[in-house]
Amino acid sequence: MRSIRTRKRLVAALAFVTPFAFAAPALAGPAAPAMTYPAPSWEKLDDPEAAGWSLKGIEAFRERLALTQTGGLLAVHAGRVLLEHGDVRKANRVASVRKSLLSMLYGNAVAGGAIRLDATLRDLGIDDNEGLSDTEKEATVRDLLSARSGVYHPAANTGDDAKSAPARGTRPHGTYFLYNNWDFNALGTIYEKATGRNLYDAFESELARPLGMQDFERGAQAKTGNLARSRHPAYHLELSTRDLARLGYFMLREGSWAGKQLVPRDWVKESTRVVTPAADMNPERRRKGPLGYGYLWWVWDTPWATGPYRGAFTAHGLRGQHLTVLPALDLVVAHETPRDATKAMTHAEFWQLLDVLVHARCAAAPCGKGG
Repeated sequence: MRSIRTRKRLVAALAFVTPFAFAAPALAGPAAPAMTYPAPSWEKLDDPEAAGWSLKGIEAFRERLALTQTGGLLAVHAGRVLLEHGDVRKANRVASVRKSLLSMLYGNAVAGGAIRLDATLRDLGIDDNEGLSDTEKEATVRDLLSARSGVYHPAANTGDDAKSAPARGTRPHGTYFLYNNWDFNALGTIYEKATGRNLYDAFESELARPLGMQDFERGAQAKTGNLARSRHPAYHLELSTRDLARLGYFMLREGSWAGKQLVPRDWVKESTRVVTPAADMNPERRRKGPLGYGYLWWVWDTPWATGPYRGAFTAHGLRGQHLTVLPALDLVVAHETPRDATKAMTHAEFWQLLDVLVHARCAAAPCGKGG
């Protein structure tokens, strides 16, 4: 058990994290219902209480959710809908969630040999406006996937930590984490160049169709960005909440869907494993949170990765777009905020909301003693 002093320090650093985030790994209580897949639509979990959920806790979650401007939320337990809120059919721009979804496509490209993780930007013929230096071209695909490229060329779009970037050429590749859109956008270019496929076409054929997405429209997808700043555009996606939940459930089942392995299981595990611990994040403010970083996925890191958060990972985007997977609870939570919301949900507010839902499970089926 951690000392009282250590616990106070952690709580002070992350005031929005409840004691459940510090729980021991052991889980108890009723077994989850048999695993299922939506075909064609999601089934409802008819008896949440029998599946180990507190009805009082769920109501508390609904009350908290009603105070937000959430556009759509879908919580899926063992393949069935535990909670639904708002319009889960309407497509919204999922912002930086797109990066984690690209990671899924990389799984097949890497396994098939089209992309090597140790290939350098020089090997791949990747450059940018006004040129990259010889040192910057030493960055590998693996470096970009883990946001450790050391390339601080301006990106085509904002929404990252570029303002905190070191001077160009001062950080060797692979040594310094920075959440940097240049890395993520260049990965889109690399994917298309290496595979010979448009990214959106690949998403449709490898994920949207096999997973039976109900609302995905290929024609609604378009790249954006200022190409005068960088030749590598952002590959934004327009997805409904219920389709986003399918992607989360697919990751929860380690790349398998209704008996078919669509993305290698080893890739799912590797991409959602901590590469950069929370303590090594940059800028410094990121070190105060519970999340480390894998390959385009945010991953709960020690000491927070215990109890219901053991093995948990998430994708999140600007203005309250979230896709969170909690394997210890067999739970996926997809959350979207509409463009016309006057107050978007912050990441901290979402973690608070998520903890209320976790409480609804742990109150009925104890998740272990707090550490």
